Parts: sequence; C-alpha cells; structure tokens
Amino acid sequence: MKKLLFIVLFAITFSSCEKDDICSDETTPRLVIEFYQIGDQTVKQNVPNLKVIADGETIPVVLNESATGDSRFLSNSSSIKIPLNLEDTTTKYKFIINSTSTNPLLINEDFLTFNYTLENVYVSRACGYKTIMELNTTDGIIKTDTPLADGFWMQAINIENNSITTENEIHVKIYL
Repeated sequence: MKKLLFIVLFAITFSSCEKDDICSDETTPRLVIEFYQIGDQTVKQNVPNLKVIADGETIPVVLNESATGDSRFLSNSSSIKIPLNLEDTTTKYKFIINSTSTNPLLINEDFLTFNYTLENVYVSRACGYKTIMELNTTDGIIKTDTPLADGFWMQAINIENNSITTENEIHVKIYL
C-alpha cells in the first residue's frame, strides 16, 4: 500500500510540469542595422571601428558578443544589433566611425534618434512577455550631427521594416 501511495504521489508531482518550463523562444528583439555603399546600394559596407553609445551614457553598447575586452564594443562589420529603451518611446545613440583612430580628423560622430511605440506580447509561461517596437512612420529615425559639424558619415537612412518583432530581419539600412 505504501508503494502504491508513493507511486501516485510521484505521478501527481511530475504530471503538473509542462514542457515549456525552459524558454527557448526569442525575447525582446534588438534593432538590426545593416550598412551599404551609397554608390551601389546592393553592396554591404563594413564600418571601420564603429562604436555606438547611448545618449547620456559613457559605456558603449556591446556590438560583438563573442569578442572579449574592449573589442566587444567595436564593430568592423556591415551589420549590428542595438537595444532600444523599453522605458521610453525614444532612444538616441551616438554612432562613432573610426573611433580608435589617433587622428582626430578621421573620427566622425553622427546621432540617430529612434522614435517608436511599445507593445508587450505574451510569449509563453516560461518566457513571459516580450516587448515589440514599431518605428514611427513619419519620424522613425532622426539624424543629427555633432555641434562640431564634422559632416555626416551616414549619407542616407532607409527603414526596411517598421515592426521590430525579431532579430532575423533587417530593420534599418544605412548608406555610407
């Protein structure tokens, strides 16, 4: 009888578990940006020593998760992923090209302000909610220069996909 009671209690305990106790779904996505040549807009362009810093911050955004040390904050690729502020509907970043150059004339900073709406979406019991963003149609991205007026290194910006629901698609293309 004790064995039967133990088996019943054991079965009840483990039958209440669900398969989704581990979150394998994507959480809140980051904004995916790809860089292209302005002359031939089908050719991707690597950005040398790109550093991205949120407005009011001093520590750059992690652009290379697999790197170590300071190289985590630099990108020499044609694609980056950056987070948007989930506590506001605006995020401003400073994009610095040639950020490690010893020649100050080669370092160039442009600012991008992203304007969007937020929506919390239920994913699953294990994952909870994720936030998706929708870039505004009229003023989704505003480009400004530094007070030094060093000229824009970003020649043109195109919003490819206003809905930021996944990191598997390009949201913004920037032409150099």
